[in-house]
Amino acid sequence: VFCPQQEERRVRANDREYNEKFQYASNCIMTSKYNIVTFLPVNLFEQFQEVANTYFLFLLILQLIPQISSLSWFTTIVPLALVLSITAVKDATDDYFRHKSDNQVNNRQSQVLIRGSLQNEKWMNVRVGDIIKLENNQFVAADLLLLSSSEPHGLCYIETAELDGESNMKVRQSVSVTSALGDPNNLALFDGEVVCEPPNNKLDRFCGTLYWRDKKYTLTNQNMLLRGCVLRNTEACYGLVIFAGPDTKLMQNSGRTKFKRTSIDRLMNTLVLWIFGFLVCMGVILAVGNAVWEREVGSLFQSYLPWDPPVDNFLFSAFLSFWSYVIILNTVVPISLYVSVEVIRLGHSYFINWDQQMFCSQCNTPAEARTTTLNEELGQVEYIFSDKTGTLTQNIMSFNKCSINGKTYVKMYFQRLDFTPFNPLADPNFCFYDDTLLESVKVGDTHTHKFFRLLSLCHTVMSEEKSEGELFYKAQSPDEGALVTAARNFGFVFRSRTPGTITTTEMGRPVTYTLLAILDFNNIRKRMSVIVRNPEGRICLYCKGADTVLLERLHPCNQELMNITSDHLNEYAADGLRTLALAYRDLSEDEWEAWSESHRCADKAASCREDRLAAAYEQIEQDMMLLGATAIEDKLQEGVPETIAVLSLANIKIWVLTGDKQETAVNIGYSCKMLTDDMTEVFIISGHTVQSVRQELGSVCLSLNGTGGGGKQLQCPPPSPPPPPSNLMDNISGEFALVINGHSLAHALEADMETEFVSTACACKAVICCRVTPLQKAQVVELIKKHKKAVTLAIGDGANDVSMIKSAHIGVGISGQEGIQAVLASDYSFSQFRFLQRLLLVHGRWSYLRMCRFLCYFFYKNFAFTMVHFWFGFFCGFSAQTVYDQYFITLYNIVYTSLPVLAMGIFDQDVPDQRSLEYPKLYEPGQLNLLFNKREFFICIAQGIYTSVVLFFVPCAVLSNATQSTGVPLADYQTFAVTTATTLVIVVSVQIALDTGFWTVINHVFVWGSLGLYFTIMFALHSQTLFKIFPNQFHFVGSAQSTLLQPVVWLTIALATAICIVPVLAFRFLKVDLKPQLSDTVRKHTR
Repeated sequence: VFCPQQEERRVRANDREYNEKFQYASNCIMTSKYNIVTFLPVNLFEQFQEVANTYFLFLLILQLIPQISSLSWFTTIVPLALVLSITAVKDATDDYFRHKSDNQVNNRQSQVLIRGSLQNEKWMNVRVGDIIKLENNQFVAADLLLLSSSEPHGLCYIETAELDGESNMKVRQSVSVTSALGDPNNLALFDGEVVCEPPNNKLDRFCGTLYWRDKKYTLTNQNMLLRGCVLRNTEACYGLVIFAGPDTKLMQNSGRTKFKRTSIDRLMNTLVLWIFGFLVCMGVILAVGNAVWEREVGSLFQSYLPWDPPVDNFLFSAFLSFWSYVIILNTVVPISLYVSVEVIRLGHSYFINWDQQMFCSQCNTPAEARTTTLNEELGQVEYIFSDKTGTLTQNIMSFNKCSINGKTYVKMYFQRLDFTPFNPLADPNFCFYDDTLLESVKVGDTHTHKFFRLLSLCHTVMSEEKSEGELFYKAQSPDEGALVTAARNFGFVFRSRTPGTITTTEMGRPVTYTLLAILDFNNIRKRMSVIVRNPEGRICLYCKGADTVLLERLHPCNQELMNITSDHLNEYAADGLRTLALAYRDLSEDEWEAWSESHRCADKAASCREDRLAAAYEQIEQDMMLLGATAIEDKLQEGVPETIAVLSLANIKIWVLTGDKQETAVNIGYSCKMLTDDMTEVFIISGHTVQSVRQELGSVCLSLNGTGGGGKQLQCPPPSPPPPPSNLMDNISGEFALVINGHSLAHALEADMETEFVSTACACKAVICCRVTPLQKAQVVELIKKHKKAVTLAIGDGANDVSMIKSAHIGVGISGQEGIQAVLASDYSFSQFRFLQRLLLVHGRWSYLRMCRFLCYFFYKNFAFTMVHFWFGFFCGFSAQTVYDQYFITLYNIVYTSLPVLAMGIFDQDVPDQRSLEYPKLYEPGQLNLLFNKREFFICIAQGIYTSVVLFFVPCAVLSNATQSTGVPLADYQTFAVTTATTLVIVVSVQIALDTGFWTVINHVFVWGSLGLYFTIMFALHSQTLFKIFPNQFHFVGSAQSTLLQPVVWLTIALATAICIVPVLAFRFLKVDLKPQLSDTVRKHTR
């Protein structure tokens, strides 16, 4: 039944013993990752896949070795345990909800035919080969072969919203030989065997064969009911389980989305490796110092300060000293960094979800951040790739114009036609204005009648008639619904359909056509046809499709009419309308019989069935007679031109990738202000061969170079152009746009031409790619990712945009008229294109700004904290003695300094949201990656090292000769430790106060509260009470009280703080005064 490389699945009805031999999956699904037994080991294993966690585990092991540990083990295990616990709780919560959902689904009830009678079984107990009864509005339990139905001809109706997001009904039909098995007694005797394809994720394809009573019957997707569908408008049906549980197409499509990382993530990983290298270098320097000191000085103290066993020489002492310093200095790579980043990102995601200005009241849809890992990348987007239909437009179609037999019917009057007197079945919401078309119908014009007859027959719309004359159409696409509604209003009313008939009312007269064949639409064919027999016995093929594919299949006698109709099509497309061409072909009985036989052979083909069917369709869809063309209006969404204008001012380049024809796409480009009359030139590339596309790209290249001034020029073919210059846009004067067709794009994307295409397209302000396939959309995105170091964003609303959305750095789904597949594949979703400017210019810019400020401050405060140990090493014989109390080392990152930096990372902003939208140029620092890069990192590190020098040497210099009021010297280790620690906390608190641009109550509480918490905890840890309880753990008894009572200590703290902060203040004042950024100017005006 299949191509040789595929395995096959065999299922025998009502025979569990036979089917169990193949060990097929049960119908129990499990989307959860853990259970009670496996949670701890599996979750810990996953968490230690992170390099940072493994690194800290390694440090913990080192600290357990007494010979090298100068810090207690809890200084590492407390923060590590805290991080692991928070992550574990989050993972456990997520998995709990997965378990809950799995249990709910697995315990749903289903009626299964067991030993001749229907019995209620849980879904999890259903097996492959079982026969299930479904009733109206029930979910389908597994992937079933439809055997019979309560509806005539074995029909049933399903809704596939959970599979593909489409809420319209679809029809499925059982194989004719099983449709009569409607009784459980007959079904209990059914022992047919199905041989079919193995489990796969293709929702629109199924290939199999039913063997029963020595005959075989071809099975297609039309015979299948997939898990996740809901039975509608059908009393009951029976199905044979083919795929169960994880093998169903629904579960096969629930694979994990490709994990996306931001550029800041990648940079941060690089910087952490550099810091680790720096840590090793510091360890080596201090270890060498230890070797020298032990050899030259330490040997003199051996009598009363001997080496601890097993140290027996200065080299081994240096080796142990190296590892001791690795432990002490490890806080330059703090474990709390990664947790803090995730908390901040989560906060940013909630701000997006809660934004009332991105909430659509019409469809009651809020914006949704479907990932928490990409928020700051929203502030760095340079290229937006957008679908047109449903993304820029509303995807609500209305029949606007048409051309019939060379005559065009357009909106000439403002008086809306009233169809009610002429047609009681007319849709009252339908609008049309040209009464000459209605008159043409009334007088019985043959071509007009054929035109609307085609529209009433050539479609896949489902009709629901709730009461006499009250029709509701459910169409798979808005275009199709608009065309059938137009035919309805002009007197050709589609009423109902069965697998073999289509019933219409033509000019008030009921007519039933025999439906002989449906030639399906797909993205490759770009057309659909039906073959029907009318009541008089005449056979006719009706076809509608894209003019590019349909006009080339016409009979030669249509040349004159085709020229006129093509002109009309171009006019409609220039108005931004979506166009289709219509044609028909009368078939003789012999032609039909011959083709029917070839179609039947292709349909039953053992291999490559789709290709053979496509060839059969191609054979019959020839020599057709042109009827005319339709034009459907799809209006722009609210605020699209304004949004595109604002994003363009933010130096974001917008490319539209659409399946529409060139003229339509260009007109929409002008409507939404992507293309303007002020542009120097709009280039169009429409070549059909590699050579012609190369020549057209070359002429565009020359035109662009002709406008440039002096500098580097855009590379032109041929051959082998060098890489395009990075400052290409700066060398071209004027604004240009590029429009390229799908067939031209296919050549432009080839390896030997892609560089030319990228350099040319990126030199243009706007690019429109029309007649493109879903695969080409993804290829264009991948091309820009490959050749440009730029963040890309793809936005779309339909299933054909999924590949593009997944390919881009950031995917945005519009929850519109085409289901939710785009939303499910996206990273962010909302209902209107205009919300994109707020997502990028407000939330994206703020997220990038906050994350950059957070990282700069985080690295600064940790280097200021850690490097004090390095300087102290030169004064303590390189003995790995710590400066601070070990409890201070433990609490510094997780208590004293964690909350203020989190508050800044979550709430900070430089200018209000309205100013961000008013001044789009504020967005550019993110695109240029100015706020956090390697240069900014080294500046932070330098400031941190400078602060550490001040923190160590100022107290050291002052306290070495200072005395208490009683004359007792202050130059002791504990006084120095308390003074240095207190100065550090005050300096970093003042520094974050300077860094914070937007103060909230939470910022005040966290900054000043953390400072107060430091003093509270320090006095508690240095108290007599804790010393009495744990004398071996709290060595600094009374140090805080005695030290902080000395005026000279506070003078030292004030002096060190001033030396650290005053240069920063002076630099910032001078920078704002002499070289202000745009944000500084905007903030100044805002005040």
